[in-house]
Amino acid sequence: MWLMTKHGFYSIVQKQPGEFHVRARVRQDLANWWRACRCPAAEIHATKTADYSFRIVTGKGDVRKVMQFLGDSLDYSNFKDTVARTPDQQAKHDALHLGLAHDD
Repeated sequence: MWLMTKHGFYSIVQKQPGEFHVRARVRQDLANWWRACRCPAAEIHATKTADYSFRIVTGKGDVRKVMQFLGDSLDYSNFKDTVARTPDQQAKHDALHLGLAHDD
């Protein structure tokens, strides 16, 4: 699942039953999201060989908590304008206007 949020761009996959990888291309995106939703402390794993260089490995309960947080914190009427006003997300703004989600 891909998620474009005011906190960052994410991919969530289930690698094994009950084991979810919340992935991002930008480390700050994971830090933003995890801190904002008040999930328990989690290690951000980094690798240079993966498409998404940063990930948190977690369980279904945390994924549910994050999804609930995203719904509860939706407070804007225009997503792209919100990204443009968010300092650590501004670099994604032009890509969003093209319909792309590219963080490189």
